[in-house]
Amino acid sequence: MTNSLVIQTDFGLSDGAVSAMYGVATSVDSTLRIFDLTHDIPQYNIWEASYRLYQTITYWPAGTVFVSVVDPGVGSDRRSVVAKTTEGQYIVTPDNGTLTHIKDTTGIVEVRIIDETINRLPKSGESYTFHGRDVYAYTGARLASGVISLEEVGPEVPVDSIIGLRKYEPAIDETSVTGNIDILDIRFGNLWTNISRKLFLQLGIEYGDNFEVTIQNDTRQVYKNIMTYGRSFADSHLGEPLIYVNSLDNLGIAINQGSFAKAYHIETGANWKISLRKVSKVIYNQG
Repeated sequence: MTNSLVIQTDFGLSDGAVSAMYGVATSVDSTLRIFDLTHDIPQYNIWEASYRLYQTITYWPAGTVFVSVVDPGVGSDRRSVVAKTTEGQYIVTPDNGTLTHIKDTTGIVEVRIIDETINRLPKSGESYTFHGRDVYAYTGARLASGVISLEEVGPEVPVDSIIGLRKYEPAIDETSVTGNIDILDIRFGNLWTNISRKLFLQLGIEYGDNFEVTIQNDTRQVYKNIMTYGRSFADSHLGEPLIYVNSLDNLGIAINQGSFAKAYHIETGANWKISLRKVSKVIYNQG
């Protein structure tokens, strides 16, 4: 049985790199179904590569093979691996932190180092800068098409041996919750946090409640304002900020029909912290 192959890179589409990976995969099995996750990962941004896998992988069936190539260490002694998730998908990738979010959320049950004496594009042995084509696309296609089994990828290594990136865990007290700005909803400039809806609800909140939202980059305060928790963007006026639950069931911060990230120069990663403190609703006197 042939499974799907899903490819993610930081290569962009302005040259032939992605097409070459498609060609290698198709040469392994011309019936293989190949899909793009994204090729717009910012260059060398391993954190975002890890997050985009987390955002996507659980919606694909067991047996799907993901090839993720964001590889600033290509040609070094970093390992090339295939990981199997608890839900039965496979990820072919350099062992450089790309598996961080999957390991911590979906879960990984088995990891194998790619044996390049077997699983490498023929006649590519002197190339050291395009493992995405020569090793990852080739191995991923062979695994997805059933030419090799997981056991034939190479030797097994402990799951705990894979490299992880530093993550900031959310915290809660009586009136506030603090977390990390993990990623942007790039097209619209919304902020996606690692604060789950379940954790947020422990504050005893309701739609329409107000919060003081503070954003810091390390210790430097970048933003502080009052905003409302809404069910959707329809719960705010044009240009107003709001708190909402995103498609991953985590808290998001947005401007109605505007880019929050651009407006306040917000970026993402372990250094970007956000806190939400519940405040009383403002009641204006009439008369």
